Parts: sequence; structure tokens; C-alpha cells
Amino acid sequence: MSLVQSVDNVALLPAYLAAGTAVLVLLADLLVGRAGATVAVACAGVVATGVGAVVVGAGTRRTFCAGADCSWVFDGRAALVAGVFALLTLGVLGLSGPLLRGGPTPVGEYCFLLACSMTGGVVLGAAGDLITLIVALETLTLPLYVLVGLRRGSLASAEAAVTFFVVSVVATTVTLLGAALLYAATGGLHLGRLGGLLADAPDLPLIPAAVALLVLGLAFKVAAVPFHAWAPATYDGAPLPVAAYLSTASKLGGVVALLAVVQRALPAEVTGPVLALLAVFTMTVGNLVALRQRRAVRLLAWSSVAQAGYILAPLGVLALAAGRVDDVRAGAYAAVVAYAVFFVVVELAAFAALVALRPAGADGGTLADLRGVARRRPWAGAAFALALVGLAGLPPGLAGLFAKVTVVRALLDGGAGWLALVVALNAVIGLAYYLRIAATLYADPTPLPTAPTHPGESAALTPSGESAVTPPAGPAVAPGVGSGRVAWPVTVALTGATALAVVIGFAPQWVLDLASR
Repeated sequence: MSLVQSVDNVALLPAYLAAGTAVLVLLADLLVGRAGATVAVACAGVVATGVGAVVVGAGTRRTFCAGADCSWVFDGRAALVAGVFALLTLGVLGLSGPLLRGGPTPVGEYCFLLACSMTGGVVLGAAGDLITLIVALETLTLPLYVLVGLRRGSLASAEAAVTFFVVSVVATTVTLLGAALLYAATGGLHLGRLGGLLADAPDLPLIPAAVALLVLGLAFKVAAVPFHAWAPATYDGAPLPVAAYLSTASKLGGVVALLAVVQRALPAEVTGPVLALLAVFTMTVGNLVALRQRRAVRLLAWSSVAQAGYILAPLGVLALAAGRVDDVRAGAYAAVVAYAVFFVVVELAAFAALVALRPAGADGGTLADLRGVARRRPWAGAAFALALVGLAGLPPGLAGLFAKVTVVRALLDGGAGWLALVVALNAVIGLAYYLRIAATLYADPTPLPTAPTHPGESAALTPSGESAVTPPAGPAVAPGVGSGRVAWPVTVALTGATALAVVIGFAPQWVLDLASR
């Protein structure tokens, strides 16, 4: 038998386009040296990647195959994942306009890192073995360490970058250990082959330990409780556009990786109970802690933790015999992908509105800083309110409403009525803080006493190198809040994200059909 594998370059086209974007960005920055040209090249490459993914994903293409086992499988779901990563990258590039215009942030390096991260996301959706999966996930994550720390002179940004790096390294180590133990026990790495080997393998102590390590390592990437503590500090310390990318693309990558190993490789009777417990703790802790937040980005961070619980909930049906029927399992997997897509689009719209409502280059500020801001910025305020209502799962935020309906329906079909009840109760808790922010946007902008400083506030480096905590600005009189013109790239990104959220809210079945492929 020949050991030379044939390569289908058409199947690899989306990855080529994404990686080529990163190279072209560096060349444009080197040869042209103009920020506008560099960003334009990055946007063109991102659009080409998305279009290439849609074209190639019209069918199912495989390459790097050894018999029936393939390391690269590009189908409809992979195209959906790649397209969402391309849209998120394009949106974040738009939100980064004020950050890159005349600021200290190097444009070439910034766009290069975003393109590299997008490449990891594109590869992740098509990964057919554990090695490709883990390498793609790290390619998605590694550039974010640098992007998080780009707020020069900010101790909060430096601390966030270090925290994110340390936690991610630990998570990667745990994931690799689980993958190594699986290989030692089965001798297989391809996800499809692992599923058959684990089903036929004897009941060895090594296999449950390997499965637990692999699932828990990936739970770090999703920010599932109790592996979530890095998320709020990291989001709050990062520049706002980077926080938007972390909250959406990074979480989507973790969900895709976790779903790939659960759906195709790991035994459902082992992963089901673990994922059910993770979902319950994640949504409950995320919502309860979000109720006490006073900083906008931290509240959105804890909200995204709770949303991760909703995303993982359909996988909890695998704990029940009724949930392991083929039709029910397929519905649960489709619900996970669909909810993840709905979430990242609406979350991007929320961050885009926050960027539009805050001064250029500023952090997310406190909730008091947003008091009455929708009266001065009615369109951006309305978009923010719509995104918050969508995250809460209420009309007219139809995308969020259909997302929660999809999850509850998958749970009921799998006989997990108790888990559906937990999801419903947590959705009610979430209403408290989502509607509170929406009400704050339209509240009377009468100045209130400045809130006391607490450990969550942003910090800056003093000339002596010591940290100085910056107290929050007054609610309605914070300089620059709601005043001045919004940069047109931010306006375009906000309009596009809001429009996309509205469109998929009216066409949820299209997303479900793609997710089920």
C-alpha cells in the first residue's frame, strides 16, 4: 500500500486563503506602509476566506486520508464555522478603526494576529483528528495573548494578558495529556476511528481519565464553571475590540472543539453526565455573579459565561438513554452549533454598540457611565438595547429567542426536562441584568455620586512603574461619553452585526439546517 497521500487543494482552499491573508497583511505593511492599505488588504482577505468557505462547503470534501480516516473534512458545518469566523474577524477589524487610527497600536502586527487567529478557526471546523484539532485551537488562541496586552501603559491589560496566557497553557497541557492517554489506550487519533475503538475497548481505568482530562481541558476554552475565572479579568483588561473577539471567536472555537470530540470520539455515557453538570453550574454561576457587576465589560463577560452554559446544555441529554438515540443526538448537536452561532452574532452586536457609545480608545467603563447615553446616541443605544434583549431571549430579539427555544426543544426531545427547567429559570435570572442595562441606557442622565473604587476597576502604570487604580467617571458627565462622532468603520460594523442578528432571527431554520449537516 502506498504511503503517499493525495492532497485535495480545493478542500484546503479556505485555509490557504486565511493563511495567505496573514502573509499579505505583513507584505502590505512592509511595502506600502500605510495603515489604510494594510487594513484594506486584511478585509479583502477575510472576505475572500468567507466566500471560499461557502463555495467549498457546498459539498463534502476530504483530504489527508488514510483509508476511511481523514484528517481534513470540509462540509456544510465546517463552512458555517469558517464563515462565522470570517464575519467576526471582519467585524472586529471595523471596531478597531479608532484603536488603529493614529494610536500606538501597530497596524500590521494587529491585523496579522487577527488573520492568524482566523486561520486557526477555519482549520478547527474541518479538523478530523486530535492533532489537527488541538493545533488549530492553539493557532486560534496564541495570537490573542498578544492582542489582549496591546493597551500600553495599562497594568490591567498586562495582568489580563498574563492571566490568559497562564490559564491557556494549563488548559492546553491538560488537553494534550488527555489526548496522549487516549492514544496510548487505543492507538488511534482520528476522531471517527476513536469513536469505534472506545466503543469496543475494554473497561480500562485509563480511558475514563483520558476522557475527563480532554473534556475538562476544552472546558477552559469555553470558560465553563469552575474553569471560568480567567474570563472577566481578561475581557476587562483587553482593548474593547479584542474583548469582542475573545467573547465571540474564542468561545466559538472552544465549543467547536468540544463538540467535535464529544460527537465523534468520546463515549456519550461518560461525557453526558459531566457536561450536564458543567452546563448547570456554568449558567447558574454566570447569571448570579452578573447580577452584581458594575463594569460593563465584566457584566458582558459573566453573561458570556452563562451563555456558555446554555450552549453546553443540549449535550447534557447524552447522560440519558433517551438522549443517545440517533435522531435526538443529531438534534442536540445541531442545537449546540446553532446556539453558538446565534450567540456570537448578537454578542458582537452588543460589543459593537459599546464601542460606539464609548470614547475612542477607552475601556468599557461602568454601567453608570452609560446612564442616559441612548438619549444622545439613539441609534447606537437602540442597537445595544436590541442586542441585550436578544441575549436575554426576548422579542424583538428573535435570534436570541429562537436560540433558547432550540436548546429547550432539544432537551425535551432527549427526556431531560429537569435540565430544560434549569435553563428556563436561569433565563429568568438573566432578564434582571439585561433589562437593567437597557433601562440604564434610557434613564434620566441626572448626575449621581461617583461609585467607589473596587478591585475590578481599570488600572494604569504610573511613571514610577507602580499601578494606580483609575476611579470610574461620573455617570452622566463622564468626558466623551455619548459625545463626538462615531468613526465610520465602527458604524459599519455595528450596522452589519445588528442587521445580521435581525436576519438570522427571521431565518433560524437556515442556521439549524447548516448546523445539522
